[in-house]
Amino acid sequence: MAIIVPKDYHIEQQLRDHRVHCITPEHARHQDIRPLRIGILNIMPQAEQYEFNLLFLLGRSIIQIEPVWLRLSDHSYTSSDQQHIDDFYIPFEQAIEKRGFDGLIVTGAPVEELPFEDVTYWNELNRIFTYAHDHIATTLGICWGGLALARYLGIEKITYEQKLFGVYPSKNIDRNHPITGDLDDQFWCPQSRHAGIPDAVLEQQRDRGTIRLLAFSEEAGYTIFESTDGKFMMHLGHPEYPTDRLIEEYRRDLARERGDVQPPKHLDIDHPVNSWRSHGQEFFLQWVKKAYLDTPYEI
Repeated sequence: MAIIVPKDYHIEQQLRDHRVHCITPEHARHQDIRPLRIGILNIMPQAEQYEFNLLFLLGRSIIQIEPVWLRLSDHSYTSSDQQHIDDFYIPFEQAIEKRGFDGLIVTGAPVEELPFEDVTYWNELNRIFTYAHDHIATTLGICWGGLALARYLGIEKITYEQKLFGVYPSKNIDRNHPITGDLDDQFWCPQSRHAGIPDAVLEQQRDRGTIRLLAFSEEAGYTIFESTDGKFMMHLGHPEYPTDRLIEEYRRDLARERGDVQPPKHLDIDHPVNSWRSHGQEFFLQWVKKAYLDTPYEI
């Protein structure tokens, strides 16, 4: 239906150009519709540039969405526009004082090679996860955000010798699940990470009743899974990435002269074709629907 954005929001026209209906908070109040309030912990580099990727997908829903950009007090945001962060991002504690959230998104972050305990905001993130589990209908972790949620559940990651990088075919392994059930039997999804979780570890956690496994890739392993109580959804890929994002990352890493830089697999960097757009849109549509259905409403 609509994404609620502040007046003169920096990517409003870009969203409109991509057929996302944008309205101001004042306009939303006059519509007298209770929007879904989605908190977003955006810890991607150049946070302001990444915002479009999520709002484009959230804005495809027929449900009115109020995104709330959240900031971590223990994160410096050195690669982002500090004025933008000050203007549009608010501390988590301040946000929940006003009203709770129907859903929470935790983005990726370029820290997957670090032990979790060495990440400056790890303790703060754990406090947020505890609150989210008890008070938010569904929390979605993307890439490192998914690994972080898994770690909160007691599932440890490993670091890869070679970066998992490219667009990989994946199989839908639970056709009865409310989020993945209507995904294609096989779909493509970008992966860009230096860490992951061994298949055997995830299968062991499944057998213990900790998680449900939802999607598997022969090359990338289990890429989508959730806690058995349905509160945490982990997607280790990047379904929100635009067509040229992996190419930009490849060229960035080449410029940094990283020793493990390889072109993205299954993607022609000279003539890229987006093979994952439908997967990203369907996945986020169903996640928003779950947030809506699982949130208790007072009558």
